[in-house]
Amino acid sequence: MEILGVDFSDAIDTIHADELEEFFVGWKCRPSPSLHLAVLRSSGRAIVARDADTRAVVGFVCAVTDGVMAAGITLLEVLPDYQRCGIGSELVRRMLHELGPLYMVDVVCDEGLLPFYERSGFRRGVAATRRDPAALGPR
Repeated sequence: MEILGVDFSDAIDTIHADELEEFFVGWKCRPSPSLHLAVLRSSGRAIVARDADTRAVVGFVCAVTDGVMAAGITLLEVLPDYQRCGIGSELVRRMLHELGPLYMVDVVCDEGLLPFYERSGFRRGVAATRRDPAALGPR
């Protein structure tokens, strides 16, 4: 699917931390841009969305996978001004394509985001999570 004015790429090595300042809106403990960049670069797979005119990073998705049976989409973010334009759905679609045929691809998300993921073929399940804000380091 083509989204007018947005380019998608897995070229993470061209991104700089200062391009990631605006992400994690609403998070109580936001990762720093340098930590965010480290996450993108060390994820098994990552795809970014850029505004075609300004070249600004406006969204991204990350996943980890064993490449054989399982994967998890760990992060998906689209900047508020670019939401509801299909960018998040396209990032998920491209990531699922990139991951290939696997027995399971899991995502853990807030309750309010479940309808979004259900539209991409995910089903509600049970999950357990652990969050350690100290692991994000000082801000």
